[in-house]
Amino acid sequence: MSSKKIVAPLALVAASVIAFSGCAANEATPAGRPGGGSTAAGLNRLTGKGASSMSVAQTTWVADFQGANPGVTVNYSPDGSGAGRDAFKSGAAHFAGSDRALKDDEMGAGKFAGCSADSSALNLPVYISPIALIYKVDGVTDLKLDAETAAGIFSGQITTWNDPKIAALNPGAPLPAASITAVHRSDDSGTTENFTDFLAQAAPSIWTEKAAGTWPNAFPGEAAKGTAGVVSAVESGKNTIGYADESQAGSLGKAQIKVGSEFFGPTADAAAKLVDNAKKVDGRSDNDWSLKLDRKAEGQYPIALVSYAIVCETYKDPEVAKLVKSYVGYIASDAGQKSAQAKAGNAPLSADMVAKLKTSVDSVK
Repeated sequence: MSSKKIVAPLALVAASVIAFSGCAANEATPAGRPGGGSTAAGLNRLTGKGASSMSVAQTTWVADFQGANPGVTVNYSPDGSGAGRDAFKSGAAHFAGSDRALKDDEMGAGKFAGCSADSSALNLPVYISPIALIYKVDGVTDLKLDAETAAGIFSGQITTWNDPKIAALNPGAPLPAASITAVHRSDDSGTTENFTDFLAQAAPSIWTEKAAGTWPNAFPGEAAKGTAGVVSAVESGKNTIGYADESQAGSLGKAQIKVGSEFFGPTADAAAKLVDNAKKVDGRSDNDWSLKLDRKAEGQYPIALVSYAIVCETYKDPEVAKLVKSYVGYIASDAGQKSAQAKAGNAPLSADMVAKLKTSVDSVK
């Protein structure tokens, strides 16, 4: 099957729907096209909820998929990773989008209402993107930070923009003698978990809290809901800084982060190297691809997220399994990844990971 971005003329749309109609519940749509669809009696609506970071990518994937499959509706609600995981657990969503994989104590048979009683979940990384430290500071168009300085800002230990530690990293920059307003997420967020994981790994003497999806009460700042809320608060404020998926940073400044002796901006290529350095989490099934990220390795942008599609190993309803396999199979394919990159600027999965995820998606029942 060609891996080029799909264009869905009538003939291909018809072929895609016909192909889906003849699929058994344990057959995946071929990778590389947004196949799937509905039969007269089959499921024609898929519900997902979760990470707001990949809302641009999900909008792109949904448009591709629905365009190739008339009569099928995919609803993805970007209410945050925590909300997505909760909805998946309760059976309110067929799949979740999450900026972290499920933890060991969240996994296991009997914990997911939409899955068979003997089924656990699979964590499938489908979206890789840098998290930008976005800022709006009077007179500053180029900002450089290291892990310790970022941790100092967000922990409340560094409170003004002309602090000597910021000035040392930005010689000659017109840093104002103004208070810093640091904006963080108010909701349970995988973006927050990835950002605090970076701070905890790279600046443990300053960031004394563990990585977490909810902002620690010990540290101050202004709270805003969702990625859009953080971007809006930084943009509408004065002398502000926050963190958000790079694809939604708009025209705001984006800090460069020092790793070793080099500074890296939040680019897709630099973020992809973080995933290249990742290891698979021990103790999971062969078809689960939860990853452990090394935030301190050199030659990479260290603040990136890997967003997962969380699905059942086995669904209670085979019609749900069929449509989940078709949709998630498309977004994890080379064509789906490249389609999202054009709009969201994510780092596409490697060919090796695409092949591994195809095997995992094929295993869903």
